[in-house]
Amino acid sequence: MSQPREIAAGATYLITRRVLRRHLLFRPDAAITQLLVYVLAVSTHRYGIEVHALCAMSTHLHLVVTDSRGVLPRFLQFFHRIVALGTKVLRGWEGPVWDHEATSVVRLLTRAAVVEKIAYVMANPVAAGLVQHAREWPGAKVDVDELGRGVLRAARPSVYLDPENPQWPEEVTVSLALPPAIEEHSAEGFRQDVSAELERQEARACAEVQRQGRRFLGAEKVSKVSPYERVTSFEPLRDGNPTFAVGREQGDAWRIAGAAVRAFRTLYRAALERWHAGVRSAVFPAGTWWMRTFHGASVADVVLTM
Repeated sequence: MSQPREIAAGATYLITRRVLRRHLLFRPDAAITQLLVYVLAVSTHRYGIEVHALCAMSTHLHLVVTDSRGVLPRFLQFFHRIVALGTKVLRGWEGPVWDHEATSVVRLLTRAAVVEKIAYVMANPVAAGLVQHAREWPGAKVDVDELGRGVLRAARPSVYLDPENPQWPEEVTVSLALPPAIEEHSAEGFRQDVSAELERQEARACAEVQRQGRRFLGAEKVSKVSPYERVTSFEPLRDGNPTFAVGREQGDAWRIAGAAVRAFRTLYRAALERWHAGVRSAVFPAGTWWMRTFHGASVADVVLTM
C-alpha cells in the first residue's frame, strides 16, 4: 500500500514518469514533440497547472510544475492518459506505454530545491550521455532563457484527437510561469542561478562520460534511433521514492519537512482507522485528496507546515 500524500494548492513539484521497460517511444522527433507539448498545454489549462520546466527524454518525461488548485492527481491522470493513447496511435504501439512504477512526485520546498531540480531536468540529456550541452537536446524542453517568459506552442496532432471535439482546439499555447517562490523583480537572478547550477551539473556529467571512456551520441543520432528499441545498459536500482526536496545546504529544512510528512501520515492513518471502524465524522488532515474526492470525507482546514 502506498503512503498517503498531502496535495496542497500552490505546491511546486518535480514530476517524472517512465516509459515501459525503457523503450524509446519518446524518441525526439517532430511528431512526438508536437503531441507532448499539445497535450501538456491542454492539460495544464484544464486543471490550472503552471509549467516551469520540461524535458522529454526518449524513455521518460520530466516536468516542474505548480499545482495552483490542489488537483495534481486529476492533472496527472488526464495528461498521462492522453499522452499514452496518442503515443500508441503515433507509434503503432501495442500494450502499455507507461512503466508500472508509480509516477515520481517530489515536492520542492525551497528556492534552492527549485533551482537544483530545474537544472537537473535540463541537464538530463547530458547526464545520459546523449548531448554535450542541454541546449542541444532536440526534443521537447525548456531552456534557461525561457524560464518565466517563454511560450510553448503546438498545433493539434493529426493522430487520435478528434478535430470535431471542442476540447481539442486547433492550436494551443502555454506560457512558462515563474515558480511561486520567485518574484518578478528577481526573475533574472533566478535564471542566472539556474544557469550556474546547470553548468555545474553539465560539467559533472561530462567528466563522468569521459571517465567511462564514452562519447556523446549527438542530437542527430538520437533523433534517428528506432522508437521500438529499448535501453539495455545497466541501470542501478533507485534508492526509494523521495516525496520532497529542499536543496543543498538548507540547514534544518530537511528535518522540519520530514517531521511534517510524518505528522501528516500519522494523522491520516488515525483518521483512516476511525473511518474503517464506521466513524464517518473522522477528520482527515489538510491536504488529504483521495478520501475527500472519492468518499466525501471531512478534511481539516489547517495545512501542516513543511
